[in-house]
Amino acid sequence: MPQDLSNHRTLTLTNDLKDVPRLATFVEEICEALSFDDMVTMQMNLAIEEAVVNVMDYAYPEGVKGYVDIEVWADEQWLTFVITDSGKPFDPTTKGEVDITLSAEERDIGGLGIYLVRQMMDSIGYEYKDGHNVLTLKKKVKG
Repeated sequence: MPQDLSNHRTLTLTNDLKDVPRLATFVEEICEALSFDDMVTMQMNLAIEEAVVNVMDYAYPEGVKGYVDIEVWADEQWLTFVITDSGKPFDPTTKGEVDITLSAEERDIGGLGIYLVRQMMDSIGYEYKDGHNVLTLKKKVKG
């Protein structure tokens, strides 16, 4: 399986939803370089988009321009996405599990995005470091 992402790629977006198509292209190029099938590529795109859009929507106060940095590494075992922002501290990994057996009307608002990320990624980590939220999402690379 080709692993040549030059080992590391980066993308910086503003906290503007108009930047989301650039993110989709970025993720698709990475998945293509790793020879992921269409289903895995779609799942990766959805998971990364959910995480990044949450930052765009909630990390910065209304009207404040902010940035979201996405770094990607790949090796023989893992595809690792690190999503960093300087918005208000928020650890999505502390969000409780969503009860998907309830109807949309019965469920609390929110939490479905992190649920999807948990379902599609093999590892999720969060830390607040040097004034930055750092969310690390990892997917096992199948040989």
